Amino acid sequence: MTRLLVLSAATRPTSSGRPLAEWVARQAREHGTFEVVPVDLAELALPFLDEPEYASSGNYAHRHTREWSALVDSADAFVFVLPMYNGGFTAPFKNAVDFLYREWQGKPVGLVSYSAGGSGGAPAARMLLPVLTQLGMRPAGRSVAVAGINALIGAEGFGAPEGLAGEVAGVLDDIAALAKEPAAA
Repeated sequence: MTRLLVLSAATRPTSSGRPLAEWVARQAREHGTFEVVPVDLAELALPFLDEPEYASSGNYAHRHTREWSALVDSADAFVFVLPMYNGGFTAPFKNAVDFLYREWQGKPVGLVSYSAGGSGGAPAARMLLPVLTQLGMRPAGRSVAVAGINALIGAEGFGAPEGLAGEVAGVLDDIAALAKEPAAA
């Protein structure tokens, strides 16, 4: 079974991304193809990159980096649930990505972006794609953009609009297919 890490990439204490990421993780479990590991970037509490050597060296001086490395290395694939702020992805998320190098390579990744506005964070997801491909990750052919996130969060958590479950299933299908294909050497 493919080990899928579903990462809530927000760090704000009041982030709407957490309920969305929890919902995405449930969808991934129901998909039946994945062993799902939910991760909250805020709980990791990574400092800004403080390693003395380049990530590509794989020589990590700090415990937090070694733990992050082991978590990412243990995953076969990823779904990043990411907010858009000011037209892009967040600095803490980019920082978390930059801590590592080899651990990301060849692994499939799907993107679920969100925003309070009408774009659903799609510009942030598009901005992230070159970073992920530079790392050697294999992005899913489809992505999901959730617009108006604030109106979708209530006392019961995330209330998915009609059709969203099907869109997320499409991303999960893409990830599952990529996970079956060997990564290019």
